[in-house]
Amino acid sequence: MSESSRDTAEGAGWGAAERGTYHELMPRKVDKVFWFNPKTLWAARNGVLASWLGDPTGRTRARWVEQQEAAGAPADKVIRRDDPDRFSFMVVGDTGEGDDPQYAVVPGFLRMSQETRFAVVASDVIYPVGATDDYGTKFFRPYQDYRAPIYAIPGNHDWYEDLHGFMRVFCDAEPPAPGSTSRTTLRARLRSLLWHRPKAPDRQHLFEARELRSAPAQRAAQPGPYWAIDAGPLRIVGIDTGLLGTLDAEQGRWLREVSRGPRPKILVTGSPLYVDGEHHPCPIEGGGTVDDVVRDPDHHYVAAIGGDIHNYQRYPVDVDGRTIQYVVSGGGGAFMHATHTIPRVSVANVTERDFRCYPLRGDSLAFYSGLYGRRLRLRRFFTLTEAEAAAVMARRLGTGPVRTSGASAARVTLRTRLVASLLGAGGRPDRPARFRLPVRTAYTRLFSPGSATYSPPFFKNFLRLDVTPDSVRLRCFAATGNLRQEVDPPVEDEVTIPLG
Repeated sequence: MSESSRDTAEGAGWGAAERGTYHELMPRKVDKVFWFNPKTLWAARNGVLASWLGDPTGRTRARWVEQQEAAGAPADKVIRRDDPDRFSFMVVGDTGEGDDPQYAVVPGFLRMSQETRFAVVASDVIYPVGATDDYGTKFFRPYQDYRAPIYAIPGNHDWYEDLHGFMRVFCDAEPPAPGSTSRTTLRARLRSLLWHRPKAPDRQHLFEARELRSAPAQRAAQPGPYWAIDAGPLRIVGIDTGLLGTLDAEQGRWLREVSRGPRPKILVTGSPLYVDGEHHPCPIEGGGTVDDVVRDPDHHYVAAIGGDIHNYQRYPVDVDGRTIQYVVSGGGGAFMHATHTIPRVSVANVTERDFRCYPLRGDSLAFYSGLYGRRLRLRRFFTLTEAEAAAVMARRLGTGPVRTSGASAARVTLRTRLVASLLGAGGRPDRPARFRLPVRTAYTRLFSPGSATYSPPFFKNFLRLDVTPDSVRLRCFAATGNLRQEVDPPVEDEVTIPLG
């Protein structure tokens, strides 16, 4: 088994490593997503409009679902498969930027997905706005050699064009008739005036793209943007949290109904319930939260996997004597969100000792210090080696070095402490940093997307889940873009979840 980032710096992808073969999979021309481009920001305005002027996605979603049911989709939205009691499936989140980081995930994903029965994309299938015309290079081409069905739940970016591309590809559905505009409020009329509307797709382009995944074994039909899959002994429940990370009342009623019964369940959501050391239970319109449903002992959830945040995190939370694994897995291809800004974990009785993340805090700090050094033209001051970053993060968190070799050799100096503080490095909550650049807040939303890199290491990840009648083995694999991790993807985290 290949060394992981917890073993050596080389296992993390640092050093003079040979680049992988993923470039051979990419189209000759790649349209990179530049998030600071005014045209891109304007096209992605619907999330801001929804937060300011009211969120219409619940009504839009209801029209999609009603149309699907009229076309023959099952009312309970359950996909009933014939998987055996022992099977495997893949989960990959926040995939579709269509550039180097996304394609760097593909070779390792294909290698580790052999003999799996299906895959699930957890949030944000297509960036920047979920356009139908982007599915060719950002979905069908990269996964053309995955010989099993792919299901998906939408993320907020898939909703920026009212889910048109997502529903065409995954549900073979055309847009429903617009809803009534009578008796609308002033806010609703203003929102409608400013709302980004989907452009008409190139149907020939979509037809040709579909041919890349047209084999009978690759075909999948899902009943709508939210669904449940009965596979072997397990039920996988996928929910659609729309633009603002909430559930409408109708979907909330469905979630409570489909969650009943003794069958073990895993939730897949676009809005993780535990992330960055905080609890985000996900409100349901009309009362209650998604986490209330997950925690209910009569529903038998064993895990909740969320996308949206572009890294890997795991929180083993004790709920009345049983452990539910709360996982973030959004590192499937988009720019990397920092992990070094996460403070020392202390939430729901989960401590830093129990918490797992990828990239490691030190690797995240080293990655961002290089970005700031290049952008601010202060490389000699800002740039930290991976060993320096690991050592200063261990000092700030009050832990020992995570990496088994190399981290303890670096000395923590005034410069490394100052750089870590400026870059928002998390630490003990009782010792907040006085000076820090806005990495965790504004720069997580603005600087990170604008600073995507196109050379390794990328610190991407994907999951493989191996199911038996008694347990689920969840493994997080790394994809760095280097050949070493491409040929033999390292396991960055592993946990066995009992199904009793």
